[in-house]
Amino acid sequence: MKILLLEDEFSLRISIKEFLEDMEYEVDDYADGMEAHDAIYSKSYDLLLLDVNVPSMDGFELLQSIRKEGIKIPAIFLTSMIDVQNLNEGYKKGCCDYIRKPFDLLELELRIKQAVKSFYLQNDELMVLGEDVFYDMLKGKLTYGSKEIILRKIEKDILEVLIKNKNSVVSMQMFQDEVWGDYVEPSAIRVQINNLKQKLPDAIIQNRRGLGYIIER
Repeated sequence: MKILLLEDEFSLRISIKEFLEDMEYEVDDYADGMEAHDAIYSKSYDLLLLDVNVPSMDGFELLQSIRKEGIKIPAIFLTSMIDVQNLNEGYKKGCCDYIRKPFDLLELELRIKQAVKSFYLQNDELMVLGEDVFYDMLKGKLTYGSKEIILRKIEKDILEVLIKNKNSVVSMQMFQDEVWGDYVEPSAIRVQINNLKQKLPDAIIQNRRGLGYIIER
């Protein structure tokens, strides 16, 4: 899962980033609101952690801006504010949770899991990919019937991009941006996708010749 972290206090930002990376999350960190805003449009994120008082564009403004553009990534505000009016303002802007500073990093992890669970999963059910095929976005666990299918990290990343873009074609450029973050030969991407397809029942991942790959449900 890929997280954008906006926090201008250096030591706190690094502590959060290192903690989440130890939890096997991928984290892009920013100290400037406008830089974070631009990153949201150029990359793909599963969750936003937004400090409220940051340079250029505060967390409230950032979230309000992307919500107006129809971007519905779940967001948690990190703030020392305790005023009810300010909290209410954040919810109006479209956040799904608050965590007040100072906070325990284990509490942050729990809130992240709950936010993702509430946003991506319906009624605590797993993502249904096919008959008896399920993927748990929180645990990164793929099951087919009663058996778990073991995936490598790169295979999980590819599958999650396809799930997030379910019913839409994912191009080679999108895989480059969201999985590798840099240029990768299309042939290398196809090898990894084919490795993943071999672990899944037939027809879950479909090829759209000249366009990319899709999971249709």
